[in-house]
Amino acid sequence: IKGRRRRRRCFLPAIFRCYTRSESAAPEISHKTGSFTGETNFFLLISYCVYFLKRNQLMAKLQGFEFWKKTLKEACFVVAPMVDQSELAWRLLSRRHGAQLCYTPMFHAQVFVRDANYRRDNLYNEVCEEDRPLITQFCANDPEVFVQAALLAQDYCDAIDLNLGCPQMIAKRGHYGAFLQDEWELLEKMVRLANEKLSVPITCKIRVFKELEKTVRYARMLEKAGCQLLTVHGRTKEQKGAMTGIASWEHIKAVRQAVNIPVFANGNIQHLSDLKSCLQETGVQGVMSAEGNLHNPALFEGRSPPVWEMAEEYLEVVRKYPPCSLSYVRAHLFKLWHHTLQIHQDLREDLAKVKTLDGLADVSKQLKQRCQVMAASQKSGSGDLPFPHWICQPYVRPAPKEPVANGNQTSEVKKTVCQKRALEDSDGAGETLSKNKQKKRSRNPKKNFSPEQKRDLCRGCCKKKAFKEVADCPSHGLRFKTKADKRKAEEEERKENEELDGSAPEMKKGGGSPQPLADPHAELQQQTQLPV
Repeated sequence: IKGRRRRRRCFLPAIFRCYTRSESAAPEISHKTGSFTGETNFFLLISYCVYFLKRNQLMAKLQGFEFWKKTLKEACFVVAPMVDQSELAWRLLSRRHGAQLCYTPMFHAQVFVRDANYRRDNLYNEVCEEDRPLITQFCANDPEVFVQAALLAQDYCDAIDLNLGCPQMIAKRGHYGAFLQDEWELLEKMVRLANEKLSVPITCKIRVFKELEKTVRYARMLEKAGCQLLTVHGRTKEQKGAMTGIASWEHIKAVRQAVNIPVFANGNIQHLSDLKSCLQETGVQGVMSAEGNLHNPALFEGRSPPVWEMAEEYLEVVRKYPPCSLSYVRAHLFKLWHHTLQIHQDLREDLAKVKTLDGLADVSKQLKQRCQVMAASQKSGSGDLPFPHWICQPYVRPAPKEPVANGNQTSEVKKTVCQKRALEDSDGAGETLSKNKQKKRSRNPKKNFSPEQKRDLCRGCCKKKAFKEVADCPSHGLRFKTKADKRKAEEEERKENEELDGSAPEMKKGGGSPQPLADPHAELQQQTQLPV
């Protein structure tokens, strides 16, 4: 009981009231030892404790539609969980403009359990009364670890969500997200265990299968395991990046009709009209937006305000609720000013290089001034956009190009539509290095990132191999051959010096400087000239 919420202690007075009324005579209690002498009443007290504890737990943990109505307050407009994007400041900004429910960024359950700093920086420091209702999302592939992480987070949110929809390559390497959707036994165990152990409801966010029937069976399995709310992203795990495509509302509608728990829809939400159409076609309880919300935080209000209005308000919230990582702020400004930065490339570079919050605000102010000048001169410069580029509007990914029909494998399909910006060091030395590699080079200036020097082994295995073969590995900074050659050269030089030092005493015994050798022919001539 200790350490739980205050309402968990409300059953204690009722226990003792029922206890005293249960028998005609109250149990005799020794004032010296404080122990019960009435055996029957003692066991009756234990029974009441167990009964009220279970009753209180069930009353505190709402389920299904009751959870959606009372705890989530029938939330219909939902901000999706986004890694490094749905932090406290952005959630508060979205709530100001119509969002009724928000998710935290996805947290890694194993890191959340073992790292106290990770918990503090990502969740504990972001506690705010205005930021409710709130659902915390985890990625995990181990039931015990997932429950441990959820227990550490359950007092700071209204529900725990299991991420089963992330399609990125990092999720494939870590074996979580959408790459668990074929392991139904594991998922059933994770959801069932969390539903039994947690004091808050467990929810899931999934992606669909290509087969409609399999998607429905998947959703029913999660519901049966104990999932109290299901978010369905109407795309498969293969639909990502340039191959994102259109989400299937048909799959979402089929899931909604098959389960008896609230369902949120996700996918194809760019405007308020899309949201209303989705509610009408699928019959879901709520609609979730990710990309649409990042480009227009006022999406749920049905407005498309000027970009600088949203940027300035966001920076104001960031200053009011510190700390907020500078990388998060920079990423949000890049999203908000996306269409404008395609025109003003110089300010795009400045936005990427500044190192302070005031610097980011200054670049945003410059973009605002340029846009206001263009608006005054009635020059939209929007190209194919429905609104001028300084108006908040969604970004639509271009369709992938069709493969070349002549069988050429070097098709442009595999080329990215927008190339990444080349990050630069302050000295211009790392023009083609990522930010992570630039940090590594700042710590170790001799570190080599040449793509020609491909590393097939980890550093430990490479060190053993290089030591055995007396070889170098510039990528791992191993110099066994270089050091061996250096030692060999030093040894040869030392031997030469010793030889020179050994010949010096002999020259001293011979009387100073060495004399030239005698000519044997001259000596023979001298002998022939002597008299007999």
